[in-house]
Amino acid sequence: MGTGLRVFLVKDDDSIERFPLARYERLLQRHPDEYLAEFAGKRVRYALVALDLENRKPSTILQIQYSFLSFDSEGQLDTAAKEKEIMSGLDMLAPLNGSEDKPEIIDARHRFAKKRYHNEYSWKPSPEIETSIVRAIFGGNLNP
Repeated sequence: MGTGLRVFLVKDDDSIERFPLARYERLLQRHPDEYLAEFAGKRVRYALVALDLENRKPSTILQIQYSFLSFDSEGQLDTAAKEKEIMSGLDMLAPLNGSEDKPEIIDARHRFAKKRYHNEYSWKPSPEIETSIVRAIFGGNLNP
C-alpha cells in the first residue's frame, strides 16, 4: 500500500484532462522546456488528487485540492501570481503572540485572510466534474 497523486486540468467546458505528474512538477519548477502554449495568459482550474494505492492501483481518494494554475504569456507558470498566492497563504497563519498590551482585542486578521485565500485560490467543483474525476481514477466504478 502506498500513496499517489493524480493531476487533472479542468477546461472551460468543464471537461477534464489527466495531466502527467512529472509534467506538473516540471511546470512548478519552471523547467525551460515545460510550457503549455494553449493556456498562455490564462488561469486554469485544476484538481490535485491524493490517493491510497494498492498494487499501484487507486483504492481510495484521500483528498482533492481544487486550485488554479496561472500561466504567463509564454505558457509557463506565472511566478508573480504564484508568489502572490504564497504570500496570501502566509497571511493565514495565526499570530504567535496575542496583543499583550490590550488582551481584550482579538487579532482575527488570519481568519479573514483564510477566507480571502479560499475565495481567490480555490474553487468548488460541480457534481459532474467530481463524477468525471472519480470515473477517470477508478474507471466506471463509482463505488471503489
